[in-house]
Amino acid sequence: MAQRKITREELKPGECLCDHCPAKCCKYFALPIDEPEKWEDFEFVRWYLLHDRASVFTEDGVWYLLVHTTCKHLGTDNRCGIYHTRPQICRDYSTDDCEYDETWTYEHYFETAEQIHEYAEAVLPKPRGQSIRSPKPALLPILG
Repeated sequence: MAQRKITREELKPGECLCDHCPAKCCKYFALPIDEPEKWEDFEFVRWYLLHDRASVFTEDGVWYLLVHTTCKHLGTDNRCGIYHTRPQICRDYSTDDCEYDETWTYEHYFETAEQIHEYAEAVLPKPRGQSIRSPKPALLPILG
């Protein structure tokens, strides 16, 4: 039988939330990217998504490249193997707002190049002279 996940409120005084967490924060990194505004920009995003374990999301109107990869210093116990010499970004990170609770959702989340291409088609203006309708079929030949 699977053990129930402890809530933040159930932590005992002095107990660390990380003792109960699968270390999500150490299994990816996300970098802000420029919001795509034209086809060329979306082609860069499409290129990101052609790479394994990459996705793109938006949060509060900001676009991010998300790379799903585990820190090489994460131990099998989901604890930091270089805790006392960890990078400053890790030192600044707090469990106060971490994703342990999984209550958030993304505004947009793209996993495939096809998804970002379809999104670009939907939000970018159509090139001049291009219609959203299917092209007219060729006329049938006249039989004589």
